[in-house]
Amino acid sequence: MKKIIFFLLVVCMQVSSAVSAQEQQYFPDPDPLVQKNLEAWQDMKFGLLMHWGAYSQWGIVESWSICPEDLSWASGARKPGVAESYNDYVKKYEALQTTFNPTKFDPSKWADAAKEAGMKYLVFTTKHHDGFCMFDTKYTNYKITGPSCPFSSDPRSNVTKEIFNAFRKNSFFIGAYFSKPDWHSDYYWWKQFPAVDRNANYSIQKHPEQWKKFIDYTHGQINELMSDYGRLDILWLDGGWVRPTSDSEVKTTLAEIYENSRWARNTQSQDINMAGLVKEARAKQPGLIVVDRAVPGPYQNYLTPEQHIPETGLPYPWETCMTMGNSWSFVPNDVYKPADELIKKLVDIVSKGGNYLLNIGPGPDGELDPVAYARLKEIGAWMKVNSEAIYSTRKYSSFDEGENIRFTQSKDGKTQYVFLFSFPQDKIAINKIPFSKKTTVQMLGATKMLKWSPTANGTEIIIPAALQKTTEHVWVLKVQQP
Repeated sequence: MKKIIFFLLVVCMQVSSAVSAQEQQYFPDPDPLVQKNLEAWQDMKFGLLMHWGAYSQWGIVESWSICPEDLSWASGARKPGVAESYNDYVKKYEALQTTFNPTKFDPSKWADAAKEAGMKYLVFTTKHHDGFCMFDTKYTNYKITGPSCPFSSDPRSNVTKEIFNAFRKNSFFIGAYFSKPDWHSDYYWWKQFPAVDRNANYSIQKHPEQWKKFIDYTHGQINELMSDYGRLDILWLDGGWVRPTSDSEVKTTLAEIYENSRWARNTQSQDINMAGLVKEARAKQPGLIVVDRAVPGPYQNYLTPEQHIPETGLPYPWETCMTMGNSWSFVPNDVYKPADELIKKLVDIVSKGGNYLLNIGPGPDGELDPVAYARLKEIGAWMKVNSEAIYSTRKYSSFDEGENIRFTQSKDGKTQYVFLFSFPQDKIAINKIPFSKKTTVQMLGATKMLKWSPTANGTEIIIPAALQKTTEHVWVLKVQQP
């Protein structure tokens, strides 16, 4: 038993170390325009991510139910009773395009709600792993504008263009999510062979001509997005297993033992020529921020920890992408996080130097859940009072003081903001911000300066009970240095 426990501890430590190592690798982009756009993006702090596709009709996890891997969140996510066999299930999943008709689609309503919440940038799923395109690509008919989709006759059918235009009118940074793997394309899951996992299902080394078709297909679709959809600020690439793999990485696996097996396919290099892709994209969109997720290198301009907040933040540009509910895509009766939790997560992330990319999945009719709108409105009410402590701030030398206090500061370092997760009784002690005789303190939402006095370890600030009414959820003190 002791040996088993020791083994499990070692495995946990290795997994933790792998995540930590991935989050510690960063390669700054030397392009001054990219650096400028990254700085502007870091000032925004709060963005909206949207997962939407034909799968929304079933209210299931996006794409993953057609992945043949034996994973609880993949195979276990298949809609019960749809089909007895995997192959029949995939056929019925892909037939969802024939009934996808989001007649209530109104991106201006989404954009207005996001703006009211204080969001500043958008990332929309133009194509997820299942390969169904939410834009008018010429490379496949498996798309919302294709003849098999009833919404294709609607003048708003190119939903990606409609969404980008609506959010751009509200001065949002525009980001295109794009999945590198494509489980519908014959160039990735070749129909000559069965799919066995998330990877390309054939030997790329044996069939380089087929992989070349996939590279051209991928570059072609991204070129369409860069050419036909107005100004784009972010290319957000998912599916990090589609990446070059060195010989040394292959040799660390059992690929050489199982020469023609699943192991060999899993470790083969899936190089799509990112250097060429990014060069082509930036020729059309200068200064484009590229996020090649989970692939350490020059094309991951910022890191994207998923569904978690790094304990102390990261020393370079990063964002936490996280769901408002339990699912990335629409699920009927999903449970949405309360506004109090969402606001505190925003504060926690920003205090650690990151951005918060909050995901909401539209329903099959093109509407958001009323609860999602309510949450955005509540966040917006808080932001109207306290946004100066969020936007254009940077991490203070210490991001917290105990569990219920967080800090940010202005970029010039002359103003610190103190976030209080609970309203204090009468007074509060702050030990990590130095005060001088001319330092002033006020609560955002109020004009009166607060009284403070030095203590042996720091500063004691008097907080009148009446100030609790200035806001809800989190209260913010503005500390101004002379």
